[in-house]
Amino acid sequence: MLELGKLDAEIVRRSKENDVARRLMTVPGIGPLIATAITVLAPASETFKKGRDFAAWLGLTSRQHSTGGKQRTTKMGERSLRRLLIIGANSVIIKRHVHANAKPGTWLGGMLKRKPPMLVRVALANKMARIPWALMMRGGVYQSPVAAA
Repeated sequence: MLELGKLDAEIVRRSKENDVARRLMTVPGIGPLIATAITVLAPASETFKKGRDFAAWLGLTSRQHSTGGKQRTTKMGERSLRRLLIIGANSVIIKRHVHANAKPGTWLGGMLKRKPPMLVRVALANKMARIPWALMMRGGVYQSPVAAA
């Protein structure tokens, strides 16, 4: 148990030292572990044309392959980052009373009413994956969308 505490402290320390990881931690559901993992495991953001391509690389959305008129989709990707983002999405759902974008009347609130819980977690992880891609491409920190009045 003592080793686990040391490793956790090391991850937190490294995430605070890395500018990209610090910016990624502004996204709800992304903490030091996920931010550090993205900065270490993900290829350069320029590798992907858009956020959807990054999410497809993670396996959070289908990647489309078509040849000779046959449409095929695959859903494989970077397994460890995908799992971490789904766990982060789960934490947002569990603590939805704290996060403004998870309250009733929002996209997430509506999804939780209509869809199975695991599907909602993966959909939120998909949205969460596109945000770090945008932050890595354009810089800046996450700003929560303004709620519609």
